[in-house]
Amino acid sequence: MSIVRKLLAAAAITAVFAATPAMAEPVKIALVVKSLGNGFFDAANKGAQEAAKEIGDVEVIYTGPTSATAEGQIEIINSLIAQQVDAIAISANDPDALVPALKKAMDRGITVISWDSGVAPEGREMHLNPSDTDLIGETIIKLAADYLPEGGDVAILSASSTATNQNAWIEAAKKVLPEKFPNINLVTVVYGDDDSVKSTNEAKGLIASHPNLKAIIAPTTVGVVAAAQVVTDQNLIGKINVTGLALPSEFKKFIDNGASQAVALWNPIDLGYSAVYLAHQLATDKAEAKPGAKLSIGRVGEVTLDETNAAAMAAPFKFDKSNIEEFSKIY
Repeated sequence: MSIVRKLLAAAAITAVFAATPAMAEPVKIALVVKSLGNGFFDAANKGAQEAAKEIGDVEVIYTGPTSATAEGQIEIINSLIAQQVDAIAISANDPDALVPALKKAMDRGITVISWDSGVAPEGREMHLNPSDTDLIGETIIKLAADYLPEGGDVAILSASSTATNQNAWIEAAKKVLPEKFPNINLVTVVYGDDDSVKSTNEAKGLIASHPNLKAIIAPTTVGVVAAAQVVTDQNLIGKINVTGLALPSEFKKFIDNGASQAVALWNPIDLGYSAVYLAHQLATDKAEAKPGAKLSIGRVGEVTLDETNAAAMAAPFKFDKSNIEEFSKIY
């Protein structure tokens, strides 16, 4: 083949490639959770995958550390930056410690939102609360008070001491006590770090230290199961009521055996779905995170951002003997 013919052939091949549209890369959204192996977050991932399928051309990377630490999440964030993901949607183990890594991600053009447990405003574009903070705080106290007509001592078994959402709910609960639940005496708050073993030990410590304890309130799906198991194992059913925020599928047996009268939660599947839906809109410039903005969350509805670019998804839903069988088959 002559040099001229080679050049003409090369030009033709180049023209063909130029005329062929490139295959679009999927939008990569990392769903970063507090820790893996947590039923709440596994359910959220189901919703995230549902949103990805509904939107199309979206790849959800479900990831998190093995234990609920800020250090573990920072390591994962740095890895996601190296992978050049399009968006990070994170449930934070610490509101402040993650900020430098997340700011680095945003500087690289990665959309960052927090959901469930928030990041300080400078470390994200927006935050999606599962529900209104004050409403959650009142709900967790009411779940105990409804079954203590004469009042009594209660204790809170939380997740980590740095968990943004847990701390906000507890503060809201404390504020509502004097006015709406004056007969309820909050004796202490302890932390199980969303670890089953530590939560179990903390529950045992509460019972040993407070002989008049009437209820343990655990606004964490790990802690509430641990506390209910302790009450069951120590034959304290009917003496100490365990309540808080729980997955119906994990907690049904404790409603059935009487260790708990009722618990509440929002739908974690909807929460994961909403987080991915919002991250995709922001990453593809279909929406902008700014105070007052109304953003769609698909089949779940719509949220309006407040002055800190935060919004609440839905009210908590109560589960008791009348309905937990039905919902335990869903999540």
